[in-house]
Amino acid sequence: MNGMSTLVVPDVVPSALEDAESLRSAVKVIANVALRKFIPDYRVIIEIACVLSPEELLALKRAYQSRFKRSLEEDVASHTKGDIRKILVALVSTFKYDGEEVNANLAISEASTLKEAIDGKAYNHEDIIRVLSTRSKAQLRATFNRYKDEHSTSITKTLLGDPVDEFLAVLRTAIRCIDSPTKYFEKVLRNAIRKVGTDEDALTRVIITHAEKDLKKIKELYYKRNSVSLDQAVGKDTSGYYKTFLLTLLGH
Repeated sequence: MNGMSTLVVPDVVPSALEDAESLRSAVKVIANVALRKFIPDYRVIIEIACVLSPEELLALKRAYQSRFKRSLEEDVASHTKGDIRKILVALVSTFKYDGEEVNANLAISEASTLKEAIDGKAYNHEDIIRVLSTRSKAQLRATFNRYKDEHSTSITKTLLGDPVDEFLAVLRTAIRCIDSPTKYFEKVLRNAIRKVGTDEDALTRVIITHAEKDLKKIKELYYKRNSVSLDQAVGKDTSGYYKTFLLTLLGH
C-alpha cells in the first residue's frame, strides 16, 4: 500500500508530532475527515470522546473550532441523526471528573440501571446515555466490573445483539474505549492489518494519535496476541514512504 484514501501523509515526519499541539492538530483533522465521509466513521468520534482526558478533549475542541470555525459538537450533530446523534453529542460535550475516586454504591445502582434497560432492549434509554456521558472513567469501570460480577458476563457481550445495529455498535465501542483502551486499539490495529486491502485510515489513525502516549502498551499487547511485532506486521503490509512514515512513528 502506498497511500491513504482520506488521510494525507506529510512529506517529512515532523518532529512537532512529538508535542501536544501537533497531536491536537492531527486529531482535529482526523475527526473532521471522519465526519465528512459519505458514511461518517463514528468510531473516531467515540475514540476521541472516550479515551482523551477531559483537559485533552477540551483543548482539542478549542483547536477544532479555531481551525474549522465550527464547534466539534456542531459538526457531530449535523453529520449524525437520531439516537446516535444523542449519544455522540453527549459524549463530546461533557467535561467529566478525571480522578480515581469511585462511589461503590453508585456503581451497584447504575449497574442495575444498565441491566434493566438492556433487558428491556431499551438500548437508547436516557439513563444509558446519561451514565456513559457523565461518569468518570474510573466510576464507569467500577460499574462495568459490578455488572460483570453480578451477571457473569461483560456488558459488551450482553450488547452484542444485532450485528448491523449501528446504535448498539456505538455503545459497544464507547464501553470498550472506556473500559480497556489498550485492548480496543490493539484489536483495531489487528483488524486493520488483517483486512483485505488494509484499512489504512484506521492503521494510521491509531499509530499517529498514540505514538507519544500509550503506543508501547498497545505494541506489547499486539505481540502477545499475534506472536508477531506490530513493526513487523506494518512493515509486511505496507510499502514505500507510507511504510517509512509508520515505522518512524513506531520507533524505527
